[in-house]
Amino acid sequence: MKNLIFTLIAISSIALIAFTGPVVIKSVDTAKSTVTWKGYKVTGSHEGTIDLAKGDLLVQDGELTGGNFTIDVTSLKVTDITGGGAQKLEGHLKSDDFFGVADHPTANLVITKVAPRGTEGSYKVTGDITIKGTTKEIRFNTQLTEEMGQTVAVADIELDRTDFGLRYGSGSFFDNLGDKTIYDEFELSIRLVAGE
Repeated sequence: MKNLIFTLIAISSIALIAFTGPVVIKSVDTAKSTVTWKGYKVTGSHEGTIDLAKGDLLVQDGELTGGNFTIDVTSLKVTDITGGGAQKLEGHLKSDDFFGVADHPTANLVITKVAPRGTEGSYKVTGDITIKGTTKEIRFNTQLTEEMGQTVAVADIELDRTDFGLRYGSGSFFDNLGDKTIYDEFELSIRLVAGE
């Protein structure tokens, strides 16, 4: 009887392996993908866009299993104001007070773990994000869909900029900033469009 049970388990295991498809690497279409950002301060907020440099999603049997993408921080734009004000803010955000793009032109996210959340296409993702030379583990939810033959992944990520050494105007590190305080948290809204 034991031998029969072991045989059935072995056959089941082989069947599962046989019916598991290969991992497919889907390259991100940077022209169709978007990343927007939003940061907050005592007196309001600012928002804008930032370009993707490259990326891949790993999919097996229609399920997300991994991936990575690189953001071109030098492409950072401000969209809620225009003219000289926008140029001044963009320059400041690219300076060493914030992202230091001269020495750190890119930011990178590598997915290290993916867990289904119980509904189709919904996942909890764990990954390592590197900004300004510092790497931190983060967790966020993402939704995967198929649109016109392409795989689309969307996610909203909240980050604490001080984790990456971006402390300018932070009330967590400087006193008496008053209405010049810039909040530590900022948001990234990401939409990746990928094909084979």
